[in-house]
Amino acid sequence: MRTDLFDFDLPPERIALRPISPRDAARLLVVRSAGDFDDRHVRDLPDLLRPGDALVVNDSKVIAARLIGRRIGRGEREPAIEATLHRRLDGSRWRAFVKPGKRLAEGDVVRFGAEGRVCLLGQLDATVEHKGEGGEVTLAFAFHGPVLDQAIDELGLMPLPPYIASRREVDERDRDDYQTLFARHEGSVAAPTAGLHFSRELMADLENRGIAIHRVTLHVGAGTFLPVKAADTLDHRMHLERGSVSAETAAALNQVRRAGGRIVAVGSTSLRLVESATGEDGVVRPLDGETDAFITPGYRFRAVDVMLTNFHLPRSTLFMLVAAFCGLERMKEAYAHAIASAYRFYSYGDACLLFRA
Repeated sequence: MRTDLFDFDLPPERIALRPISPRDAARLLVVRSAGDFDDRHVRDLPDLLRPGDALVVNDSKVIAARLIGRRIGRGEREPAIEATLHRRLDGSRWRAFVKPGKRLAEGDVVRFGAEGRVCLLGQLDATVEHKGEGGEVTLAFAFHGPVLDQAIDELGLMPLPPYIASRREVDERDRDDYQTLFARHEGSVAAPTAGLHFSRELMADLENRGIAIHRVTLHVGAGTFLPVKAADTLDHRMHLERGSVSAETAAALNQVRRAGGRIVAVGSTSLRLVESATGEDGVVRPLDGETDAFITPGYRFRAVDVMLTNFHLPRSTLFMLVAAFCGLERMKEAYAHAIASAYRFYSYGDACLLFRA
């Protein structure tokens, strides 16, 4: 499909720069396959679902993956370098997007730490081991394993998406705001943002309603921020992301479906992972590996019936996914309604509850 079919105009003032408090006070646009749109709040979620339904949440934890430093050891000039880690390769190496990429060559050393932030473990140096396209490099750090993880946590900033980070400074509030209630397993460099809307009170209300919550893990990469530059969706390639669905979770989701319940994916990451773990026969199986699932209109959903998700960027893989779930024209109508009704967009914004077409 042509990428420009997924374009729409969004006024800049609709982009949320901070989350609402409490988390479940965010607005919720309910989108069914036909009929009027329903303007609700996330705290209404238990009433919008049925006993026996099951939510699937992503329990990946965001790391402080944005590092500020400078190139050293090549002349007197030490240009500033910003790196966003996006994929761990092993105990000491990460793939990262850097800017300005033209300032780095293979073999260069970057020393991270800026604005008075000191790493208790010493300086954090990394060597550019490989330079790819589009500002992507492989960084080989001087530290290894848990010691490297601690250094990144001490020096790094939360990797807020560009549409927020370009309009205000990242601060300590973001360390809590950009982390979901479910976060357990470190590895994401972008939050599974639909999960940001959940509070402990909402969790209790869902449990009292007879709605179970099951966890999967998908470590979200910075590739989620990249626009689709290809003119046709067939020419776009997703970045690989690592995830897992346990045998226990797979069995529980299969039982939900056998009993007539619905699988409700909290966010695009949960949906992509569950769909990747589901065969053509509709059976969810354990998964431990990588996925690059790219879901566009025409995809036949195997497992997920309902989806809770934020509002996404034009021409993004995420907007293409929701268009596949509800229909492109229906989602364009829903987004037009949301814009006219002053919904807040993107990572820190409001949400929509989508029922599959």
